[in-house]
Amino acid sequence: MLDRIKASLPSLAPAEQRVGKLVLLDPRSFASLPVSTLADRAHVSKPTVVRFCRSMGYDGLSDFKLKLAGTVSEGVPFIHRSVDVDDKVSDVLVKVIDNTVAAFLKYRNDASTHAVEKAVDALLATYKKRGRIEFFGAGNSGIVAQDAQHKFFRLGINAIAYSDGHMQVMSASLLGPGDCVVIISNSGRTRDLMDAADIARKHGATVIVITTSGSPLAQAGHIHLAADHPEGYDRYSPMTSRLMHLMVIDVVATCLALRIGGSTLQPLLKEMKNNLRSKRYA
Repeated sequence: MLDRIKASLPSLAPAEQRVGKLVLLDPRSFASLPVSTLADRAHVSKPTVVRFCRSMGYDGLSDFKLKLAGTVSEGVPFIHRSVDVDDKVSDVLVKVIDNTVAAFLKYRNDASTHAVEKAVDALLATYKKRGRIEFFGAGNSGIVAQDAQHKFFRLGINAIAYSDGHMQVMSASLLGPGDCVVIISNSGRTRDLMDAADIARKHGATVIVITTSGSPLAQAGHIHLAADHPEGYDRYSPMTSRLMHLMVIDVVATCLALRIGGSTLQPLLKEMKNNLRSKRYA
């Protein structure tokens, strides 16, 4: 989008050129500022700002800013560049954060709401039957499993998290119909997690997997919550994938909380908060 604006500048009227140069100079600000401020900064009238947007092929300023915000959020100009040894701290800051934001936006656009609905329904059914809810993960995903357990405790739902492979296999052997296990893995190829998924399925438990599409683990679960992020240490993928998995857990936990209902949840959260506050030092 920015390349197209740059190439179109010579064919624009002088006033519209000033608006185009303002976009190229600071696309982030242009995407967030009101039309009056943009007109002042470009030294043009407000209709000129709108006219420029239409000359670029958009319906108006709102449509242009929406597309521009999407372009900026994808990390321009850093999203396709790795961190370099010559980068300053400011460069690394922008690259790492923009790459992560781009991964989140891609997940938002690609996520299957149908799969999330099925996962929430399965967890709610287990909760109502007082079945067992467990979270399995290894490495970075083990940290996500622990965080998921914490979030479910806050909902008043007893849950267990395991990051040790032997414990996962043993626990999966004790699951049965009415129980639910959520298995988290970025690669979807960890042997212990695969074994645990197979054992849990054989015993009749519902298996929800949060992993990349096309992986062996994605095929092993009843419900697949796709979280696709290619591994690549030049973009700090392990951290990004872990944050993405945490985000998926947040979405599922929030939907589950809404299904359970606020009449019992709010007093419970209030009591937890008060109890935690009483443990703090003055």
